Amino acid sequence: MRDANLIGPWVRRFLLEHVIIDRNFSRNTQASYRDAMVLLLPYISNLQHKGVDRLTVDDLSAPVVRSFLEYLEKERGCCGTTRNLRLATIHSLAKFIAVHCPEQVSWYAEIRTVPFKKTAKSTLNYLDKDEMDALLRTPNLETLQGARDHALLLFLYNSGARADEAAHLSVADITWGNSPSVRLTGKGSKTRRCPIWQQTAAALKSLVSGRAAQDFVFLNRLDQPLTRFGIYSLVRRAVEQATKTSPSLADKRISPHCLRHTCAVHLLRSGVDINTIRAWLGHVSLDTTNIYAEVDLEMKAKALAHCDQPDEVEVTPWHSNPSLIDFLRSL
Repeated sequence: MRDANLIGPWVRRFLLEHVIIDRNFSRNTQASYRDAMVLLLPYISNLQHKGVDRLTVDDLSAPVVRSFLEYLEKERGCCGTTRNLRLATIHSLAKFIAVHCPEQVSWYAEIRTVPFKKTAKSTLNYLDKDEMDALLRTPNLETLQGARDHALLLFLYNSGARADEAAHLSVADITWGNSPSVRLTGKGSKTRRCPIWQQTAAALKSLVSGRAAQDFVFLNRLDQPLTRFGIYSLVRRAVEQATKTSPSLADKRISPHCLRHTCAVHLLRSGVDINTIRAWLGHVSLDTTNIYAEVDLEMKAKALAHCDQPDEVEVTPWHSNPSLIDFLRSL
């Protein structure tokens, strides 16, 4: 068996050369590609009754890929979007192998026959003003952890930052003064500046008092930087408590990204133009931002109220119209 047929070295080159060096993907994208391989290789190993180090390129066939995708959906409970994401990684791996090993072009064409699954658009969740206020009232401001939680929730709502952006926010990224703002580094290492309220600035200033410029803003109980997973847990805990005073929260799936949606919808309701919101959130395309204008029922209701209603038209029942009855009888 030639080494070129072993899939292990190809996966290693794919993750190190293609994903990191050639494409320079973000940390999260690198982790996504890696996780796909962590799931795929043991699955093929169990299916073929081989050790992972003995798997060949031919062991990754189109039927095996379809079986793997079915395993993701039925046994792991993954949604269609996650299924398509894993398939995109497999397609990318197969293309990388075919480019560097022309003998595998026909094998790559076979892998490409596995199609993506059409999925329904997920419902966009956001909070109304009273629900957001209930969430912000949840943390106990008399404790250090409660002050941190309140500052983080207020920051996510104010800036529309992603969880990963908030996790990597440093003291140096905050500009104080009469017009406070924060510098956020988002997808593709793109940076943007967002203004923040004086209330948000005061909460952050109290939180970072005495820290160096390079220190992270949001820390856990061990004074280590909060991860995006820690931020998810924090938001979920706050939602559980806020549900006691605002029961409508229980009907919504709330995450840090939901607060990002809430920021966008509330900006839109305040009269901020859609292009400004696009720059605020760091969207590349305006099409991505337009979804907020489409889902906001309150704005649609206001638009309907401004429309002139048509004049009422008196409708005469057909059975009381003699001429119509005579016409029907003549048919």
